[in-house]
Amino acid sequence: QVQLVESGGGLVQAGGSLRLSCAASGRTFSSYAMGWFRQAPGKEREFVAAIDYSGSITYYEDSVKGRFTISRDNAKNAVWLQMNSLKPEDTAAYYCATYPTGYCAGDGCREGYNNWGRGTQVTVSS
Repeated sequence: QVQLVESGGGLVQAGGSLRLSCAASGRTFSSYAMGWFRQAPGKEREFVAAIDYSGSITYYEDSVKGRFTISRDNAKNAVWLQMNSLKPEDTAAYYCATYPTGYCAGDGCREGYNNWGRGTQVTVSS
């Protein structure tokens, strides 16, 4: 099973940027689509972004389109989430996760992930 460790969270002012990293262990990392999710206090976990196994297909939640970018480097066993123009409502714990296959399509990317990291906290001050 792929082990996932997120990093890069922190406190940032509204309008600022952060780059989250997800380091994966295991030789099968490149076989899986990957996703980023977030969970704010008192709210359900929500989908943020997904990327296919090759890095060529991405999918985003509407609220982050144009501000967040998901990317990956299979040689480095890593996935990143570049977050720009951050808003206070982006405050949450952010998690990366593996999808059971190399592809997910559209709304199918929003659920079905079977392996999760422990998360990294992002706090955006107004």
